[in-house]
Amino acid sequence: MAATYKDAGVDLDVYAESMRRLPKLMHRTFSPRVLPSDGGFAGLFQLDFAGKLFARNYEQPVLVSGTDGVGTKLKIAQTTGVHDTVGIDLVAMCVNDLLCTGAEPLFFLDYIAMGKDDPSRLERVVKGISDGCVAGDMALLGGETAIMPDMYGEDDYDLAGFAVGVVEKKRLIDGKQISEGDVVLGIASSGLHSNGFSLVRKIIADAGLSWESKPAALGGKSLAEECLTPTRIYVSAIRSVQNHYRVKQVIHGLAHITGGGIEENLDRILPPGVDAEIDPKSWELPPIFRFLQETGGVADSEMRRVFNMGIGMAMVVSDFYAPSIQAQLAANGIQAAPIGQITFGTGKVRYV
Repeated sequence: MAATYKDAGVDLDVYAESMRRLPKLMHRTFSPRVLPSDGGFAGLFQLDFAGKLFARNYEQPVLVSGTDGVGTKLKIAQTTGVHDTVGIDLVAMCVNDLLCTGAEPLFFLDYIAMGKDDPSRLERVVKGISDGCVAGDMALLGGETAIMPDMYGEDDYDLAGFAVGVVEKKRLIDGKQISEGDVVLGIASSGLHSNGFSLVRKIIADAGLSWESKPAALGGKSLAEECLTPTRIYVSAIRSVQNHYRVKQVIHGLAHITGGGIEENLDRILPPGVDAEIDPKSWELPPIFRFLQETGGVADSEMRRVFNMGIGMAMVVSDFYAPSIQAQLAANGIQAAPIGQITFGTGKVRYV
């Protein structure tokens, strides 16, 4: 009997059904800058608008790119069968990095690897990616779905994302403007975001808890609901601040708080000659972090290094503009608070 691809674990008819479900999820994210290319080998995106009304008229455009994944948070989605939010996480982890340069997000690509094709599950994952792109004001321009039965178990899948943005060279945010006297605004996270889940899963397993458990500390939410809360996308809030100040560069630095916590991520943008002094008591710690720390007996230093501790982005701004920026963020539904200040130093972040 002749061998077939289906015998090897890849059903091309099922794959074709999966692909038929995706174009509508891409098209809802398109802007007039996307050139139609369905069925082509690559997505097409024009840097500027064709019409004069919305033309950017770039002088020195700089393309900005980034890539990321979701990590072992995917294991919780796969265990619980909740697949419609991890795509939002994928977009958020990439686009929030782009924002740290001052860039306007343009388009997004995804890579999905699965052990077994499942059109319904794939559609839910890509629906999340599409939702994230809508929230991030970027086009889902294309992607790749790979079915690899010998690489992954039947219920396993992995995600990778790739984002591209653009910024005028003179508006690039690189931390060089950070100076003594600036204020560090901590912009609230939506929870754990997409970092530290290997430790989260170990704490839950060691405590003998299930993802359906509803600890009193979480106010009635299950562990699955809390842990699968998608990473917050900060595009609209930060872009609104940038658009409010079209002449002055009031944002001196932006740091996406991911693995490594505030200390290791804010440290990346500090110029030599200054320190960032962070007061850990200046914001309220979300319940999930306190629950994990107490349940797992985790030291403060380890918590701060692994998790965002309730701060998804750190924004360094002039002290004069800090109250106004805080109010603008609040108007966009994002809470922020002064969590530290820039002082003379050696380019380090210190908790005080």
